[in-house]
Amino acid sequence: MKRMPRRWVHGLTALWMGLWGVTNGEAREMKQEIATFAGGCFWCVEHLFDGVDGVISTTSGYIGGEKDNPTYEEVSAGKTGHAEAVQVVFDPEKVDYAALLRLFWRNIDPTTPNRQFCDVGSQYRSAIFYHDEGQKRLALASKADAEAKKPFPEPLVTPIVPASPFYPAEGYHQDYHVKNPVRYRYYRLNCGRDQRLRELWGDPPAGEKPAAAH
Repeated sequence: MKRMPRRWVHGLTALWMGLWGVTNGEAREMKQEIATFAGGCFWCVEHLFDGVDGVISTTSGYIGGEKDNPTYEEVSAGKTGHAEAVQVVFDPEKVDYAALLRLFWRNIDPTTPNRQFCDVGSQYRSAIFYHDEGQKRLALASKADAEAKKPFPEPLVTPIVPASPFYPAEGYHQDYHVKNPVRYRYYRLNCGRDQRLRELWGDPPAGEKPAAAH
């Protein structure tokens, strides 16, 4: 049987979970778990996790704010308290949460509150939104490990907080790096994301794909 393209699968599982109140524990029974990360522009965070073996879908959206069903215009203006974020649905038998955490830390600037690269404001803050106590424990351990091993002197200020309602972003934001590759590359280059990541972390470890090379 022909496999459904990723762009069709993209976000449907996460959206279904959000609409029907499926918990991370219930997702685990289906061999799926969810993870939610904020790392500035959600196009770039989505690109980071797309293509990772074991990741089923990625959905750009908004989390951590006060308003139901916020729009991009409201969030980008800093009016709702939400952060741009990506919800990752993954198969824990193929990739575990700890591996996703390691990839996340290596691809953000964890030294800046309310800013990622050229994007400034609380809507572009970095954060790990945990969905259960197990994720909280692993996230805290990963932060301690990253703090101990980081090659730069600044402390890690990225918070680890409980997940709140997640609202998928408008359709044109989903798979942006696939639908608009030239505009995406132009934005990413001009925002200085990859340059800053190299300054902070150096070159990726052997066997780890740079986010822009998926």
